[in-house]
Amino acid sequence: MARVYNFSAGPSMLPESVLNRAAEEMLDYNGSGQSVMEMSHRSKVYEEILFSARQGFRDVLGVPDRYKVLFMQGGASLQFAAVPLNLLTGSGKADYAVSGQFANKAYQEAKKYGRINLVASSKARNFTEIPALDPRKFTSDADYFYICHNNTIYGTRWPELPETGAVPLVADISSSFLSEPMDVSKFGVMFGGAQKNVAPAGLTVVIVREDLIGRARFDTPSVMNWSVMADNDSMYNTPPCWPIYISKLVLEWIQRLGGLEAMKLHNEHKAKLLYDFIDGSALFSNPVRPDCRSMMNVTFITPSDETNAAFVKQAAAAGFVNLKGHRSVGGMRASIYNAMPIEGVEALVEFMREFERKN
Repeated sequence: MARVYNFSAGPSMLPESVLNRAAEEMLDYNGSGQSVMEMSHRSKVYEEILFSARQGFRDVLGVPDRYKVLFMQGGASLQFAAVPLNLLTGSGKADYAVSGQFANKAYQEAKKYGRINLVASSKARNFTEIPALDPRKFTSDADYFYICHNNTIYGTRWPELPETGAVPLVADISSSFLSEPMDVSKFGVMFGGAQKNVAPAGLTVVIVREDLIGRARFDTPSVMNWSVMADNDSMYNTPPCWPIYISKLVLEWIQRLGGLEAMKLHNEHKAKLLYDFIDGSALFSNPVRPDCRSMMNVTFITPSDETNAAFVKQAAAAGFVNLKGHRSVGGMRASIYNAMPIEGVEALVEFMREFERKN
């Protein structure tokens, strides 16, 4: 059976060369006579995989020495609680900018643990833009300032990072992870679920500045305590072994392509192809304010729910799967993460053009 073009928002497609490499090593990793899926996480052979993957993140993202790279579980959603549990212990106050559903979930979770200031929200505009910030509303002694960098559901992203001064910036980067260069030094903490651009579901990567480790509440569960995870090389408990291994292969794939600068050009090209067609279309439209558009998740609609449904059905039959928009917004969404080839976007545009001609 031929492979389809998978536009899922996550779990999403992985590079074929990575899948082929994993298949080749499925029964025997590096002459060990065993699969990564079955080897002990305490063995020397697996420790080499974990340490290599961690170094890969440092090399590809340019992570400064003063930051720790932690491998955790529970998805980004677990960090919605882990962030306040680890950081909300100074003034007990934090600022949140709500630009979508996941930022709002994080905001609601944090309110359980301290005094949380909603500095801005674009909910009134159905999250079709990034909310404007008024620095006068910022909390000067906040323990941190929180954003979701890219909004998977709504197809928006922060065009510029907030200027938060001495207050650490915390960002959920799940759906923009490894898609372009990021200056890690501008963040106190950045974290993301791996299932979009990095690896299969099950791994969460947390990159945290060392001076922000060791502040956790006394009742923070050990598996959510960044200090405990750092002290135990992310192996306080059994880590998500297979996703970490796949992340190692994905990072090597990115390096072979030329790193994140090359990846950014690749992703910008794909996004431009799709947005240019939508903007010139008489049938399809994109509801997002242009300067806030995501490079990873492109949302679009037709004038009616019936036409939207017909498009999704016919697209799936033609090999373009998982284009249905999130249930909270409807329409369509094409997630064009790193592993989506340019040919996939070109083929989708041609299908959309023919669908428009017929409708």
